[in-house]
Amino acid sequence: MDGLTAEPARAIEAFGLTERQSRFLVTVMLHSGVFVGRQYTAFAGITYGRKVHDFIEKLLARRFVTAIRLGPKGRTRLFHVHHKPLYAAIGEPDNRNRRSVTFDRTIERLMILDGVIADPSVTWLGAERDKRRYFKERLGDMLRDDEYPRLVFGKALDTTVRYFPDKLPIGFEKHGYRHVFVYLARSPSPMDFRVFLLRRLELLNALSHWTIRVLFPRSLAWAMQTFEYAAHEHLAKPLQLSVAEEVKWFFRQSYAAGQAASGGDDGRLRAARKEFRGPRFTALRRRWKEDGDRVIGLATSPVSRDALTGQRGSVECVELAHNYDHLSSLGRDVARERGLRGAPAKGDEARGMTGPPSAIAVTPATCVVRVSRPRFTSQRTPG
Repeated sequence: MDGLTAEPARAIEAFGLTERQSRFLVTVMLHSGVFVGRQYTAFAGITYGRKVHDFIEKLLARRFVTAIRLGPKGRTRLFHVHHKPLYAAIGEPDNRNRRSVTFDRTIERLMILDGVIADPSVTWLGAERDKRRYFKERLGDMLRDDEYPRLVFGKALDTTVRYFPDKLPIGFEKHGYRHVFVYLARSPSPMDFRVFLLRRLELLNALSHWTIRVLFPRSLAWAMQTFEYAAHEHLAKPLQLSVAEEVKWFFRQSYAAGQAASGGDDGRLRAARKEFRGPRFTALRRRWKEDGDRVIGLATSPVSRDALTGQRGSVECVELAHNYDHLSSLGRDVARERGLRGAPAKGDEARGMTGPPSAIAVTPATCVVRVSRPRFTSQRTPG
């Protein structure tokens, strides 16, 4: 058990749980807040039997979790870990994973947890404070606070800053240099993924080795190539300085009141609108509105390109091994029955497993980005 999870797990053991059960609950609380029974079998490396049943029943009896029964006979269950003293024990009393969310979001959290459990080769960071502490210790003064992934709320002196706002797992090798940044594909459009990359460029450039791992549910696996191309555009094709200056000018003009230029700039503005109408520049503009011209300057840096060509950086596209469509369907059925379309889900578990599920394989399935032309190899689940 690594140092980051050992102390929280010991705190959870005080609630009458075993060391293994405690480590699992810490993993769930930090990364998803919800789980299904087969995920405990995968984490513990055991078959679905009496030990799993007794563990879940103990959690239910002590009201550490809430279960939602799905299906005609309620045999499919999801479990939401909501007990505030558990979160307080690991120093996360206000963690958002305690809250009930929409059923679709619950399924997404299960997918993220599958991705974490499937790769025990790295130590996973979930909480904002853990990520901040780790990278501060790792990088020291290499990055300023405003160079970390963040969102700023409010104005002037009354602002709130949330670091690593996506709440997605980040893994690191205990005795190595590799860092794994997880992204979950929720839509066939990679626009949010583009912003995800742009928001992390400064951090990636400060690390010696990194991997971007994109998890795809089976229903979206067909969209892998669009994500691969998006990664190629932002990581392997730095903007030329002359182009960057024109982008800055165009963003300023279009952001100005009236969104119009005067006199001889009319033709220049029309040309810029045509040139910079693609998704790469749409994502850049979203980031530019947050952090200004430094975002454009960062897009000219060759550091991420050099990391890719030197095989110190990589992008992995991984199809999740489990199918979640049946859970989504059952969840919609329950919502219709209760007249609660889009209602929050409070808990869940797929039964019928006779042993630990096959984890997603995360060994070399790397999308290798070439500078001249992108070439990727995406990992797909057979069948």
